[in-house]
Amino acid sequence: MKKIVAYLSDSYNELVHKVSWPSREELSGSTVIVLIASLIIAVIVFGMDSLFEWILKLLYGIL
Repeated sequence: MKKIVAYLSDSYNELVHKVSWPSREELSGSTVIVLIASLIIAVIVFGMDSLFEWILKLLYGIL
């Protein structure tokens, strides 16, 4: 039980005193970058899915 308490105490101290947290501006900038990258990847995946659907319909003569 002492090991668990020591572990939790050490973890708390490390999070509070040793970790450098990003500023609000850095966090906002990173969030925007992630959103833009996610949208670009979603559009690429949608395009590939549509292309493969078109190719399969063409191959099976459904088009």
